[in-house]
Amino acid sequence: VQLQASGGGLVQAGDSLRLSCAASTRTFKNIGMGWFRQASGKERVIVAAINWSGDNTYYTDSVKGRFTISRDNAKNTLYLQMNSLKSEDTAIYYCAARIGSYIAASQSGYNYWGQGTQVTVSS
Repeated sequence: VQLQASGGGLVQAGDSLRLSCAASTRTFKNIGMGWFRQASGKERVIVAAINWSGDNTYYTDSVKGRFTISRDNAKNTLYLQMNSLKSEDTAIYYCAARIGSYIAASQSGYNYWGQGTQVTVSS
């Protein structure tokens, strides 16, 4: 599985961004997906995760109510809609895929990683 994340950029606090992650696999509809982020000097952490069908999601507390994870299985694409962005959301965002259709909230649950896309939020 190859993953290509895109959509990052430089925005102001309060703005919105939508990240996309295109997956090259014939079995996209069978795999769980997630978004992680790594701020400068910090460890990579989970942001959100979604199961194979999209009807079960997980969010870390700091993004609940602001971010929405979704997927389009027909397009082999994962999304992260980010609203009301804050300076503390600044990080490199990675998409990840796991062998298994259910949610995983830890890095160890994922088998494939995209290259990351930079999100910078200025205050």
